[in-house]
Amino acid sequence: MQHTTNSKAITTWAEEDRPREKMLLKGKLALSDAELIAILMGSGNREESAVELARSILSTVNYDLNELAKLTIKDLMKFKGVGEAKAISIISALELGRRRKESQTVERPKITCSQDSYEALKPFMLDLPHEEFWIILLDRSNKVLKIQQLSIGGISGTFADPKLIFKLAIENLSSAIILAHNHPSGELRPSQQDLKLTKNLVEAGKLLEINVIDHIIFTNDKYLSMNDKGIMT
Repeated sequence: MQHTTNSKAITTWAEEDRPREKMLLKGKLALSDAELIAILMGSGNREESAVELARSILSTVNYDLNELAKLTIKDLMKFKGVGEAKAISIISALELGRRRKESQTVERPKITCSQDSYEALKPFMLDLPHEEFWIILLDRSNKVLKIQQLSIGGISGTFADPKLIFKLAIENLSSAIILAHNHPSGELRPSQQDLKLTKNLVEAGKLLEINVIDHIIFTNDKYLSMNDKGIMT
């Protein structure tokens, strides 16, 4: 018995259920909101393709993504074919979009002097009863990419692993870094270990083309900048 193929059905299926291929061929900007949501869901239900189901969901909020973001997991699960996993995927994607928009509105601080470094570190290093080692990652314009804790020590010391420091810098495409650790005792004078570590990191940074521009010793009401003291060269 000879089988026949319904070409119209296949064509419709290819257009409606393959937004992933469309993204690969034409790029993300070519996809509609419904197609992007369909990718998140992966499948539709017996009556609707993933894209059709996405359109049904969007129609209930007048195709407004801001209104869609207000729906709860339970709200989304009221749609046939949307289980808990699909609802969580949609809400997670919308939350990422919100966070991205929020982060774009905040101007990243630019480090122009050691006082800028000290002020950037204050929210993280103020009033610590033990030593901690932190790093400020900078872009080519000396704008802050990230402020990252490296290690936590005791009252008299902490350990900074050079491999971890440069791993973080490379992963974040950082052009320059600023080192920082606190002295709970209030003593600003760098130890011999501080000086040796700083010198080694400066030399290693030269090989990796990552400029180690300062090492801040932090206390609650003052700081010492090794760059200001001419120790970095």
